[in-house]
Amino acid sequence: MDIVWSSIWITLLAFLILYWLLSRYAIGPLMSVMEKRRELVLSQLNEASATREEASAYVEQQKEALQQARKEAYDIIEQSRQTSGKQADQMIASAKEDAVRLKDEALRDIESEKNKAMAALRGEVGRVSVQIASKLIEREIDEKSNEGLVDQYLKDVGTKS
Repeated sequence: MDIVWSSIWITLLAFLILYWLLSRYAIGPLMSVMEKRRELVLSQLNEASATREEASAYVEQQKEALQQARKEAYDIIEQSRQTSGKQADQMIASAKEDAVRLKDEALRDIESEKNKAMAALRGEVGRVSVQIASKLIEREIDEKSNEGLVDQYLKDVGTKS
């Protein structure tokens, strides 16, 4: 096997020309495209990281806002409970006062009606007693003096009862 040096030099020269042509027209533009792509990917990663941080901050803000809204809702509910409890107590106290007032009015009305009935009964008893006495005595005694006696008797009986 003989080495042909001329063929090696031609091959080497062809390789170098091909390398120079490829690096100038293929590898150079390809590398610049790849470098631009790498920069684009890096900028997108940076943007994604910034967006993720913004989203995290926004989520935290929303959590705080939600927690604040829950606290306010709880406070409103508690205030409503207290207000309704006070109103219920006021309504119960008012109902008790009304019941006592109605009871007192009813007792006064009963007492008044009782007194009226007693007075009417005394008058009727006196009138009937006078009629009975007049019929029994056959008008021997004047009716007016009998009524006076009966009234006196009823007054005595009324003060004793």
